[in-house]
Amino acid sequence: MTLPPQAVQAPATPATAPLYLVDASLYVFRAWHSMPDEFRDAEGWPTNAVHGFARFVAELVERVSPRYIAIAFDEALDSSFRNRIYPAYKANRPPAPEELRRQFAHCKALCRALGFVVLADTEYEADDLIGSALEAGRARAHHGVIVSADKDLSQLLEGHDEQWDYARDMRWRADGVRDRHGVEARQIADYLALCGDAVDNIPGVPGIGCKTAASLLHHFGTLDALLERSEEIQFLRFRGAGQVGPKLRLHADAARMYRQLTTIARDAPLGEGAQGFARRPGDADALHALCETLRFGPLTRRRLYAVAGLEYAPSVSA
Repeated sequence: MTLPPQAVQAPATPATAPLYLVDASLYVFRAWHSMPDEFRDAEGWPTNAVHGFARFVAELVERVSPRYIAIAFDEALDSSFRNRIYPAYKANRPPAPEELRRQFAHCKALCRALGFVVLADTEYEADDLIGSALEAGRARAHHGVIVSADKDLSQLLEGHDEQWDYARDMRWRADGVRDRHGVEARQIADYLALCGDAVDNIPGVPGIGCKTAASLLHHFGTLDALLERSEEIQFLRFRGAGQVGPKLRLHADAARMYRQLTTIARDAPLGEGAQGFARRPGDADALHALCETLRFGPLTRRRLYAVAGLEYAPSVSA
């Protein structure tokens, strides 16, 4: 029997518009390490990271044509609020060389010239800016598409939000986080506080590794519940369970502090993103000046102008 038209139901789709939130530093660093060091700007400085990042941004826009997008950069490399909480935070990382710092500045300028909202702050890291933009976006009827492979960002996922590992073309939502990382999205910050994060120089609780941290959170749910009920750990069935409770009680304050470091802020100032994340018209003058400074070739220029929605007219120098 054929159903009447009014009885036919459309497949469920997100009722919100996607807001693409790009972890720029990941892709700038990836280009810095993978692109050949054969590109130079007008002053002779390397531009390999800018070339690679420009290709990534162009391909992203060509693939998904985002109406709403923000690009988050790390300016708080050694000055974020986390450094005041724990001075050793990220102290294991050498300072970025001047050759790379200059390219980060060019990448930010390029994003603005292409009409994207750029997020950067000296107190908050790119993860915090993404978390805060996502929070603001939800209030504007957006769901997030976080373009990054960073596991820390999975803690932000809710509902129709997605994380997109662009290089591997893999996407997942909150209900897929446990299969990837061993714990639920809402437990990521607690998990990293327990087992540590070597990348950010967070030691975690001594003697608690990734498997133990995941097991504890599966049983207790949260770090707070785990600390409140630490006497129960000795009755769990895993190797060394009798030693974990005393270690947790000894390092309880440190674990809570580490969670302050691993929890992504959602109230960072959004600067130019405070009014929304819709793509703006490209800035022809700024884009032309950057292409000249960075000595982009005609193919790259044509592609970037198309991304910006601008007509490309080759110059003699291009």
